[in-house]
Amino acid sequence: MTVSDIEVTAIIPVFNDRLALEQAIPQSIKALSNLSKNFELIIAEDGSTDGSAEFVRQYQQKDPRIHLLHNDERLGRGRALNQAINQAAGSIVCYYDVDLATDMQHLPELISAIRDGYDVATGSRLLPGSDIKRTGGREVASRTYNLLVRIILGSSVNDHQCGFKAFNKQRIQSIIPTIKSNHWFWDTELLVRCQRYRCKLKEFPVHWRAGKGTTVKLKDIFEMGTSILRLWWQIHVS
Repeated sequence: MTVSDIEVTAIIPVFNDRLALEQAIPQSIKALSNLSKNFELIIAEDGSTDGSAEFVRQYQQKDPRIHLLHNDERLGRGRALNQAINQAAGSIVCYYDVDLATDMQHLPELISAIRDGYDVATGSRLLPGSDIKRTGGREVASRTYNLLVRIILGSSVNDHQCGFKAFNKQRIQSIIPTIKSNHWFWDTELLVRCQRYRCKLKEFPVHWRAGKGTTVKLKDIFEMGTSILRLWWQIHVS
């Protein structure tokens, strides 16, 4: 299989996720193999210090469809994703979180949406039909955050931060360079800018479980709020 033959590129952003990779890589290969004969899996490893890169290199030797994209110093989740998308060979590019919080049973629907002509597809924890489990504090914070994004930035999306998205690579190549966020706000900014570029977007409910050790801190909420206002300024004033 040559680079030009690849249809689907899946990306997993990673930072010190050595243990999670033990499940994420084999489950990804199994799910992707059922979807396409021609795919690649990029592990966007962002300056990890726990042996994540070495673990992926071992897998690479056994399976040429797996590619390690390593950074010696941490770029931030957003910049690591930008880098991986730019290097992706597939005409369809998707990414999801390494803890597989979104059930992989939804991967066929994610990829099929792009095959059916959508420019962007995203899972949602906030649509009717979604099945989610997380603490009450996280639920309130998420709903408040997404409401602010819709009100302030005029987005029609219900859940901007679900780490389960796919794109028509050709359609979003001109949008990626406009994204200023380097870290967690990247997901939101991408969806907001895609809507401003009139991309055809599909949002669908998912089965989702919070990963172990994930918490919402006051600092995170403040940074998210600041990022919303900063993006509004960039769009409307700058």
